Amino acid sequence: MAKIPAPAAKPAVPAKKAPSKSEVTNSIAEATGLSKKQVTAVFEALNAEIKKSLGAKGPGVFALPGLVKIEKKKIPAKPARKGVPNPFKPGELMDVAAKPASTKVKVRPLKSLKDLV
Repeated sequence: MAKIPAPAAKPAVPAKKAPSKSEVTNSIAEATGLSKKQVTAVFEALNAEIKKSLGAKGPGVFALPGLVKIEKKKIPAKPARKGVPNPFKPGELMDVAAKPASTKVKVRPLKSLKDLV
């Protein structure tokens, strides 16, 4: 009885990765006709605007028109709790440690970004 040859293995397809900062800068520079330094300066200015809006004296919200809305949200402290039912072991009680107050950053897609996907 003759052996049937195994089918040839498919070449490994590399996983899709997000573009790097330099790849994004290069593609924007090519698309707009600006130099890479100018595109980098635009990103730095955008970074400064976001930092100013989300900073202590800013409104806590920054919208990149048509793409995303970035919001700063203050989360209050949570006190320690004792004798809380353990959700993984019914009938057993556990202690939950206290959590300090924190500030979270929430990024929400706007309608036009959702429509792109």
